[in-house]
Order: sequence, then structure tokens, then C-alpha cells
Amino acid sequence: MNVVLLVLIGLPLLGAALLVARPVDERSARLVGVGVSGAVLVLAVVLAFAFDRDDARTMQFTTDRVWASSLGLHFHVGIDGISLPLLVLTALLTFLVAVHSLGTIPPGGSARAYTALVLVLECGVLGTFAALDLILFFLFFEVVLIPMYFLIARWGTPGERGPAAFKFILYTLLGSAVMLLGFLLVQAHTGTFDITQLTVGSGDGMSRGVQITAFLAIALGLAVKVPMWPLHTWLPDAHTAAPTGGSVLLAGVLLKMGTYGLVRIAVPVLPEGAEVFAPYLAAFGTVGIVYGSLVCLALLRDPDGDLKRIIAYSSVGHMGFALLGIATLTPQGINGALFVNIGHGLITGLLFFLAGAVKERSGTALLGRIGGSLYARAPRLGGLVAFGAVAGLGLPGLAGFWGELLAMYGAYHPASGLSRPLYLVLLAAAGAGTVLTAAYMLGIVRTVCMGPGLGASLDDGRMDSGRGDSGRADGGRLDGARAQGGGREAVARVEPLPDVGRVEVAAWGPLVVLTVVAGLWPASVLAVTDPAVRALLGGGA
Repeated sequence: MNVVLLVLIGLPLLGAALLVARPVDERSARLVGVGVSGAVLVLAVVLAFAFDRDDARTMQFTTDRVWASSLGLHFHVGIDGISLPLLVLTALLTFLVAVHSLGTIPPGGSARAYTALVLVLECGVLGTFAALDLILFFLFFEVVLIPMYFLIARWGTPGERGPAAFKFILYTLLGSAVMLLGFLLVQAHTGTFDITQLTVGSGDGMSRGVQITAFLAIALGLAVKVPMWPLHTWLPDAHTAAPTGGSVLLAGVLLKMGTYGLVRIAVPVLPEGAEVFAPYLAAFGTVGIVYGSLVCLALLRDPDGDLKRIIAYSSVGHMGFALLGIATLTPQGINGALFVNIGHGLITGLLFFLAGAVKERSGTALLGRIGGSLYARAPRLGGLVAFGAVAGLGLPGLAGFWGELLAMYGAYHPASGLSRPLYLVLLAAAGAGTVLTAAYMLGIVRTVCMGPGLGASLDDGRMDSGRGDSGRADGGRLDGARAQGGGREAVARVEPLPDVGRVEVAAWGPLVVLTVVAGLWPASVLAVTDPAVRALLGGGA
């Protein structure tokens, strides 16, 4: 099975190379993307079934080969209970993005280039989650940045994509450079880049001062990717400008690389540094929860508020729960953070698919121009938007609930050595953030699904069904909806929109199903992550 893992990582890169080397037509390029990403998903499922859940704390399917002996570099990969769910999530979301591309790819470049970049990005993310060498982790981490930059810069929204792509690459490259300095500092004092050895050593060979310095550098680099407030400012611009597939992958898997790095490297390798900076991570994460929610509420009240931007700011809040969970340094909190990763990947991936569909049909993502009334204009699409919003607010029984609950439970009983009164204050603030999250998510449903229709013209109170469409220059139809105002009834004429198609059902359906499955059966994730988390906190034993 170690060969299967190697093939899983390398196959997307091979597929991208074939697309670059051999010119194919647009349709064939999209089919190649579906075929390659589908094969990767099958391999990921095979690994999941072959994975020994009774020994989830142990690295499985490992390959360790000397890469550069003079520098002590190894090509060392493997997976445990922490990385397996993220590996499967990455393969799933990439496949669904490829399926979605069968229906539409925004203008900006060829389908061949778009598909090749998506596959290179998949290779980088899969390698990041499987890497067991610090330099190998860094290289895979960097591989992801280039394809995402071009996806935003070439296929993003005209007028916004250039600055957004530049801001994305600037923030992430600077963060990566700082992270690399932390890795080099660790190696200088331990003599190894091997993550498994460093985890077992749990800080051996490094003084308290070295651990604090190294943790600060590594955590800063990873916090940019999370993104942690106040290092989040690149994210809303990137999401607003990115094409639908880019937004799905950015929110669904790229943000998870930051929290994964904290759990895999920073906390177990540098325990004294983690203890010093954990309260700051918790505080910044909690501020992100409240701040992201307040910005979403403000955008909902603005006619020029962008639906994709609202979902982007919601990611700042949701990933704040992941940071809070990690910062508790408890098994419950870290398990909650890992569950947030999975739940957020499923739900926000679905929401960005839906936001992209609304934008394509309406020609805009601005709330004042979308016009709402999706229930009347595209009932199935409106129902899915409502489902995604309800899942995003953390409704019990759906995937968004358990991660946030466990993160807050970890804050109620943080690890020894951490200030419990401080964490209780942060817990209360995070709890208020869940209320604000519910407010803006329900606000999305009201504005997008239940508001007046696009270009709706309201009768001034005379309900005359015999007028037909004479009152509309665009020939829209009367849907029978009534808007209450000034004590009089008014009739809104709305324009129907194309409802959910077959390609969209194939791309979105698995996310809906898995959101329900993960919510009703949390052990599907926690039974795999919990043994590995406890092993990490115990020095890998």
C-alpha cells in the first residue's frame, strides 16, 4: 500500500504533464481532469479501507528514501489518523471541481491549462498531508501556491483578479519564508528534519528559548494560511476574485494546510513554545470568530455586499474555532479542530459551488443585484443554498456542529499550565460568535432565497392578475409572491433562473450527503483522529 500512496501523490502531476505535453481539445482536457482526479479518489478510498484503524496512531504506508544525504534530506511520506481524512477530502473536492468543470469554466484561458493547474495543486496538497520531512513538507506547501496564483490571476473576475492574486502570493510566500527559518532552526539544534523523530523527541535538543523562537516562526507562517486574524486580509479578496473551482479548493483544502501544520509539526515538536503561545493563538482565533461574523452581518446590510465575500469571511470565523481547539492543547480541542477541518471543507466547498452558480445565473454576486427569490426562481438551487447556510451555522446533526462543540469543550478544560479563567472568557466569546454565525447564515437565506426577485417590479397595491406581463419591459412572469409594505400588498414579478442541472447534481450531491453523514456519525472521523492526536500529545508514543 505504500506504492499506492506514492501513486496517489504522483498521479495528478503526471496527468498535468500529459496535458501540457500533448495538445488536446477543450472537451478532452476536461475529461482527462475527471479521469485523473477520479482515479486519485479511488486510490484514496482504497487507502482508507486498507488503513488499520486499530493502530491509527502509527504511521502507515510509509516510504523513506535518502534524497540528499549531504543535507540529511529524505523523501519520507506516510499517513496516520490525522492525515487520512484530509487526504480523502482533498481527493474528493478535486474530483468534484473537475466534474463541475464539465459544465463551465470561466473565460481567461484554455480548459487544458485550467485542468493542469488544478491537478498540480492537488499533487501539492496531497504531498503536504503525507510529508514526514520538514523540507519535503515545505516544498509541497510551496507547490500549491503557484497554480492557485494562476487560477486567480487568469480565470478570476476581471478587474479584481490581478490585485487579489498578487496579494495572495505576497502573503503566502512571506509566511512560507518565515516558516522555513523555523524549520532550519529546529534542524540546527536537533540534527534532523524527520517529523516522526522530532515528534518522539518532543523538543529534545532544543532549549526553551529555541523552542519559543522556532514555534513563533513556524506558527506565523502557518497562521497566514489558516488564515488567522489579523493575517487574514488576503483571503476575502482571493475568494471574491477566484473562479468557482478555485474558491472551492482554496476554502476546502488549502486553508487546512495551516491548521494541519500546527497539529502535525508545531505543537508536538515544540511543546514548550506551544505552551507559551497557545493563549495568543486562542485569543486571535476567538477574535476571528467574532470579527468574521460581524463583517458578514455588515456585508448583508450592504447592497454592494458580495455573496462570495460573505462566505470568505465566514471561513475566518470557522477556522477561528480550529485555532481555539488547537490552542487548548487537549485531545478534545485538537480533535475538534480536525473535525472543523473536515466539516468546513464539506460545507464551505458546497457554499462556494452554490455561490458560483448564483453568480453565473444572475451575472453578479452582489446582493443588491442578485435580487433573491431563489425559492420561486430556482427552487432546488434555493433549497441547497438554505441547506448549506443551515449547515454552516452549526446545526446539530450536520457536519458543522461537532468540531465547534469539541473546540469549545476543550476551552472549558484547557491543558494544565494554561490559564483556565482566560479560556473561559474566550469560550464565552466563541459562544457569542456561534449566535452571530446563525444570524448571518439565516440572513443569507432571507436575502438570497426569500427576497424580492431580480429586477422585480412591485405593483403599487393593485393586484390585477389580468395585467399579465404588460408592466414588465423584460417579459418576466408573475410568481404570485406578495411583499408587505405600508399596510398594502404588492405583487413581485420575478424572472425564472435555470435550476440545478445534472452536472451540478453530480458535483454537489456528495457534499450534501457527507455533510449529513459526518453530522449523524461523528465517529467516522473521530475514531480515526483521536488515537493519533493522543499519540502526538504524548510524544508520539
